[in-house]
Amino acid sequence: MEPITMVVVALALMVCAYMAWNIGANDVANAMGTSVGSRALTLKQAVIIAAIFEFAGAFFAGDAVTDTVRKGILEVDFSTVTPDISQDIAFGFIAAMMAAATWLTIATRFGLPVSTTHSIIGGIIGVGLVLEVDHETSYIDWEVVQKVVMSWVASPLMGALVAFLSYWIIKKAILDADNPEQRSMWLAPILAFPTFFVLGLALQFKALKGFFAKAQTNGWIANKGDWLPYKPEDGGPAGSWNPTLDTAWFPANSLILAAIIGAITSFGLYLVLRRIDINEESKGFTGVERIFVWLQIITAAYVAFAHGANDRSNAIGPMAAVWQVLSNDTGMLMEEAPIPLWLVLLGSAGIAIGVLTWGWRVMETIGKKITEITPTRGFAAEFGAATTIMIFSMPFLAVPVSTTHTLVGAVVGVGLAGGAKAVDFRVFGKIAASWVASVPVAAFGAATIYILSGGDNLKMIILLPITFMAVGYVIWTTRDGEIYVEDALSDAGSGDVSIEVNPPKAQTPFELFHEHAEAVEATVGHMLNAVNKTASGEDASEEIQATVDAELNADNVKAALRVKIAASEFRLMVSMDEFLHMLSRQDRIADYAQNVAEQLSFRELYTDKKARKLLMEMGEAVAETVAVYEDTVEAMRDLSLGGETKVAKAKVAELIKEVNLKEHAADEIEAKAAAHVFTSGDDDALAAMHMYRVLQRMDDVANACEKAANAFLPILSK
Repeated sequence: MEPITMVVVALALMVCAYMAWNIGANDVANAMGTSVGSRALTLKQAVIIAAIFEFAGAFFAGDAVTDTVRKGILEVDFSTVTPDISQDIAFGFIAAMMAAATWLTIATRFGLPVSTTHSIIGGIIGVGLVLEVDHETSYIDWEVVQKVVMSWVASPLMGALVAFLSYWIIKKAILDADNPEQRSMWLAPILAFPTFFVLGLALQFKALKGFFAKAQTNGWIANKGDWLPYKPEDGGPAGSWNPTLDTAWFPANSLILAAIIGAITSFGLYLVLRRIDINEESKGFTGVERIFVWLQIITAAYVAFAHGANDRSNAIGPMAAVWQVLSNDTGMLMEEAPIPLWLVLLGSAGIAIGVLTWGWRVMETIGKKITEITPTRGFAAEFGAATTIMIFSMPFLAVPVSTTHTLVGAVVGVGLAGGAKAVDFRVFGKIAASWVASVPVAAFGAATIYILSGGDNLKMIILLPITFMAVGYVIWTTRDGEIYVEDALSDAGSGDVSIEVNPPKAQTPFELFHEHAEAVEATVGHMLNAVNKTASGEDASEEIQATVDAELNADNVKAALRVKIAASEFRLMVSMDEFLHMLSRQDRIADYAQNVAEQLSFRELYTDKKARKLLMEMGEAVAETVAVYEDTVEAMRDLSLGGETKVAKAKVAELIKEVNLKEHAADEIEAKAAAHVFTSGDDDALAAMHMYRVLQRMDDVANACEKAANAFLPILSK
């Protein structure tokens, strides 16, 4: 190999590594984004798990050889290929990889999940157009391009439909049951069977294609068709059975193995559920959602493994062709190229490093910005995406669909299960626009790089470093407002909070919200003690001060919760503005209770015994209202932890109704007490007026409970 060619190969390897890094940085969100959004995994855990399974899939399960013309976009007659044509195609692949990688960097920089498959396809199309002009022949298979364009609509639409139906089944069969926890204990293992049956088939048809190719080559299995379906070009007919090759499109061995995987997983889940208390809080989940946390993590790990096995070739496939042409004396491009072990390691390591460095960017978009994700919804989305990808991979379709497009569609599908308002279509619109832009942008970039290089070694040596420097410069100049990886991957709650308050044990918004409600109830309890002592003619200064201190503690809990919510560390059942509105409503209860206590210290109360007795009755009625309100918040906490089940929503609705009734009872006592004070207080008008003000402030406490409880109603109507 000549020195100048060695330099080109070295630069091409850098481009290959850069492409692999971008695949890890962008596409990894397909596997782990929903797990992060539902809080089944922290961002740090998701990145580490994704890196491990992506690397394992890329290194151990990828193909040993690759088609030199990726994705069937270029039709090349290899019987007429010359060394000159081979070198032009090799240089074109370098340009395609560089253009696709640059586009992926731009998309990842803005957190946009785009298709690495379609990006490299776009690059190859751009190069193919130039090659057609240079060699006066037809290279591009426009039928395949048409399929790719159709998949922009078909795969996300089908992913959305399957995910929507999956979540609908879970909702009707489990979440809306009279006893959802008991129902999930026996139904979840049943649901696990079809789930892992599909994943078992997909594992064989997609992730382990390379393994079966090796097994057939080494004689471990007699016939590839015993395990994988034949493609039409292999002699497969447009039906379910191949009489020529005497093998089914769904071979019995594949079906049996998938059924065994499904049965083992189903039985294993059944055994696990028998030995644990699903209502014991773990990772912020109880009941139904706790079961689906496990299912979601397992499916996410599968998607990461399958993605690594499949999309590794987007980076090292073109590079294998480049290496084949530039590293041997003949300089000829063959139909297939062996993938050296060192190249496999380069691509696998590049994907893993991309996951660890920039992978969190797109994870946040898929997991948090499109719609609210729970473990049940995240599981439905991943199952819908895996099923859709498997269907499109079948020989009767054989369409190179994007995992990104499919999973984003599935996330939108489960979001629509909560109504159109549950999906942020502004975010989805930006994502869809980036999908459409992927092919033309990559095509234009690849064509530009190839034309500027002119197929010349020296020009390519000059051009590639300039392109790298341009990308680095743009990233550097747009660094303002950047969130650095060590900040993004920090564990929830690990940052310092300036508020001087004991760190709460609670981990989710509604657990903290309930803790604040308990602090509010404690404030009202001290207020009630102050009212009773004052009405009994005793010194209530200690109780008044205790009320003030309790209100300050409630404020501290509120401030700490605001800090956590502002840091976007949690998934909410409502928007942040709605949650903060509910928090402010709840905080007013404590504010009014403090005001009651302060009113008591201004002057002596009206001395009429009946008035003081009615005041104490009013205090008891207010305290009862607050106690029921606290029960309502506790039920809201359980609703958020255990899944938005029908039973849990009904319990919250019943408690909201009871709060309203308790507030109405307090109103009646307040009206009775006020009437007595005004009719009997002529002899001491100032004291009577002061008593009336205290009654009003106590009524404000009860009214604040009613308004705070009614603020939960939008959640129940979702």
